[in-house]
Amino acid sequence: MRIIILFSVFLSLIGCTSSTPDSISSSSPTQYLTVLHTNDNHGRFWHNEKGEYGMAARKTLIDSLRAEAKSKGHAVILLSGGDINTGIPESDLQQAEPDFKGMSLLGYDAMALGNHEFDNPIKVLNKQQQWATFPLLSANIFDKSTGEHAFESYKVFEKNGLKIAVIGLTTTDTAKIGNPQYIGHLEFKDPTEVTAKLAKEIKAKYNPDVTIALTHMGHYVDAHFGINAPGDVTLARSLPANTLDMIIGGHSQEPVCMSDTNVNDDNFKPGLACKPDQQNGTWIMQAHEWGKYVGKAEFKLEGEKLTLIDYTLMPVNLYVDKVQADGSTKEVLANEYIKPDPTLEAFLATYQAKGAKQIAGKIGSVDARLEGDRSKVRYQQTNLARVIIQAQMNAVGADFGLISGGGIRSGIEAGEISYKDVLKVHPFKNRITYIDWQGSDLFSYLSTVTSFPADAGAYLQYHKISFDRKNGELMNVYINGKALDKNKTYRMSLNSYNASGGDGYPAINKLKGFVSTDVTDAQALKTFISENSPIKASEFAPK
Repeated sequence: MRIIILFSVFLSLIGCTSSTPDSISSSSPTQYLTVLHTNDNHGRFWHNEKGEYGMAARKTLIDSLRAEAKSKGHAVILLSGGDINTGIPESDLQQAEPDFKGMSLLGYDAMALGNHEFDNPIKVLNKQQQWATFPLLSANIFDKSTGEHAFESYKVFEKNGLKIAVIGLTTTDTAKIGNPQYIGHLEFKDPTEVTAKLAKEIKAKYNPDVTIALTHMGHYVDAHFGINAPGDVTLARSLPANTLDMIIGGHSQEPVCMSDTNVNDDNFKPGLACKPDQQNGTWIMQAHEWGKYVGKAEFKLEGEKLTLIDYTLMPVNLYVDKVQADGSTKEVLANEYIKPDPTLEAFLATYQAKGAKQIAGKIGSVDARLEGDRSKVRYQQTNLARVIIQAQMNAVGADFGLISGGGIRSGIEAGEISYKDVLKVHPFKNRITYIDWQGSDLFSYLSTVTSFPADAGAYLQYHKISFDRKNGELMNVYINGKALDKNKTYRMSLNSYNASGGDGYPAINKLKGFVSTDVTDAQALKTFISENSPIKASEFAPK
């Protein structure tokens, strides 16, 4: 400690007697920045049944963090990694109005456009921008007809003497997984090329103190992005060093906590320490999903050197299992209870009540769980997928049906089923379509869609059809137990998203024999459950 003090005095004396020119003066004051961030809200404006997360409690926490940071002389910025839409019926039925207005009341400065911001027609997104008092950013989405940026690409903020540039970026997978009917006029360009060019322009025009990429691209450890589009790690590695100070991300919906260089911390739980990733001098951060956490990063800026002082993922009323003295486990809060902000809670309660009223009431029941978890429907055949497909087949009189695993967004628990349960499974309002295939053409189509790998939204779920694939070739195709006849006509059910090319499926909506109905996937499933309850899950078990 004595050495540090003497060294500080020595530096002070040098500063007093030096004849250093103003242009290279070392007397710039030390500045501080606190970055608060969330991502992948997915309609969770309201807390869950256990009181976890929710925007009202998040506001209490953020208000406290913001006040604490400002009391220490920090600049503060609040950012979102996108995907505000889609996930909870009370929000979906109201086009995420409570979520965007709630974020405005929370004081967000900016958000990245996520792929789920395109689940609705563009006119809905335009309305959401009006509800938001902050910009929805994406620099790599362009209008095909004009070649211009389709959305605001960046924003420069002045905060407590700091100039902070925030560049928005959206996963290029949106072109594949978004609804072609809503995004056909848009081009999703390579984020690395766009960022490299834009960062230079921003540097020349504004000379910001800090440059942030606010992304919805996903964090893939050591850049192992598999069949996904490249994400934040690839972006950081591909840019010249010092292009970006940090990447605040979303999309992969995980807490970015590392145990070592390029090694994920698989033991992270709410309340534990979290070290963010760092690639090519760029910090990479992501706060899991749903507002479960608020990420808080504190930085010190000395001249042009930005140093991370502290990073915390702060849980918002999350529960964890704690081992008791007798060896049993008990759910306890991971942190001290955060009381919801009463004003925001009252504001959001109106929307919660309105949404709940639209989906109240029992529509049927099932005797065992119908499996719809993301970790299952993108890897293996499930009973819920077969219930869904049977419902869609019934709606159009099909011989068999298909659906991509990524189109199933939730499971259904054993017991009574409500319309809310159905809407959690099917939040997208896709219409049921069908096509009457000539057997030979059907075989060609199946050769493509049966090839999609596991661990992808495109992974094929199917019903009343069976097949083999050997050495990359399709063979032994059976429909309703009978071998495919290439001269016979078969009716196939499919939702409008996959039919128009969503998830990389071949577009069939312009082919002869294609018909699109007005029945939505949620309506078809609701009708099937109502008419066939109690449903026996075992009857739909994959064989």
